[in-house]
Amino acid sequence: MALDFTHDPSARSWLASANDTASDFPLQNLPFAVLRPRGTDGPWRGAVAIGDQALDLAALVRRTGLCTGAAAEALQLAARPALNDFMAAGADAWRTLRQALFALLEASAPHASIAMLRSCLLPLDNVEYTLPSQIGDYTDFYTSIHHARNVGRVIRPHDPLTPNFQWLPIAYHGRASSVVISGTPFHRPHGQARAADAATPIYTPCTRLDYELEMGFFIGPGNPLGRRVPLAEAEQHIFGMCLLNDWSARDHQFWEMDPLGPFLGKNFCTSLSPWVVTLDALAPYRTPLPRSAEDPPALAYLDSAENRAHGGIDVQLAVHIETAQHRAQGLPPAPVSRTSLRHQYWTLAQMLTQHSVGGCNLRPGDLCGTGTVSGPLPEEAGALVELSLGGAQPITLAGTGETRTFLADGDAVILSGWCEKPGAARIGFGNCRGEVLAAI
Repeated sequence: MALDFTHDPSARSWLASANDTASDFPLQNLPFAVLRPRGTDGPWRGAVAIGDQALDLAALVRRTGLCTGAAAEALQLAARPALNDFMAAGADAWRTLRQALFALLEASAPHASIAMLRSCLLPLDNVEYTLPSQIGDYTDFYTSIHHARNVGRVIRPHDPLTPNFQWLPIAYHGRASSVVISGTPFHRPHGQARAADAATPIYTPCTRLDYELEMGFFIGPGNPLGRRVPLAEAEQHIFGMCLLNDWSARDHQFWEMDPLGPFLGKNFCTSLSPWVVTLDALAPYRTPLPRSAEDPPALAYLDSAENRAHGGIDVQLAVHIETAQHRAQGLPPAPVSRTSLRHQYWTLAQMLTQHSVGGCNLRPGDLCGTGTVSGPLPEEAGALVELSLGGAQPITLAGTGETRTFLADGDAVILSGWCEKPGAARIGFGNCRGEVLAAI
């Protein structure tokens, strides 16, 4: 991903809040979402985040002359109530609109344009969100070798890593209908579970409810049925990334997964953050693929020098838990873990290529998850099943002193993500929040 003027860390916006170094949404980010003013029944519309405001793209469309040519065509697509058509338009359209919006929001923009743009802004604290796209299909991968080993030790202590993990990006087909936007609460699910010392299972509300710290990525242009996507072309099919929480009923999941993959243990809820950060915005944060001399070489269709050198992305990720006691006492959520996407064993490009290698047709707006993101250190684990060693070792939450092996009713889990390094502007993803309600 080439750098251009939109990545200049010294660039400033005429909107003062966008120049705050702690902001998730500086001029160099410009992520996309679908929203409307809170408490209204008006139409959903595409928007771009800038500082503490959202630029209403439907309103911008009505300000004729601010965007022209290819940028105006892309703007029309991005302003719609779902981003599928904009995602389908491809990398040239995404980049053209990004560059045009950057120029309009930069400090040197003409005063007349600034006045019109101000009338298109909505305060972020006064909007509500819906899903960025109409998600036709959802696939969740399993690509952190650290997570795989940690969870594998719970299930198979003497053989934690499956033989296929280092040869292909493993995945399962998730349930698109239960993907929800951040802030949507959900009820503790019911299902079957069997205790290790029991002869028969029982039907019960989940007793080992967990979160999974993940990132999601949205498909842009699709591929025809039967036509696989080569690794060198894979990122041209990826629009951008968001935060994703793949809530997991571990007791139900571990009972049902022999011999097939996750079903009820996963299909009751998946939470997404509303803002989608484009791959263009993430270009300064590309990293090498983490491999050691002991790792087997990838098969040729999953390997390239470019992917090895730049396939990873250094997105810093953190998890906080806010219990009912935290809220009652006015305390901040308790930090639980922190890690980075750069630790993933397989890259986004490898995931997409593997997804299509049998001829599967991906479609604009489809969602993929990276799988739980865990790092090599114990405190970098991306799920409670890892942090609590399968429920054997409770963790203590700051502020209240409460302990958790798995989630309790009333717990809210907040995921956050950001990129920062010297010589580049800090950009963020906002957060992804979900709260556990009692079983019904």
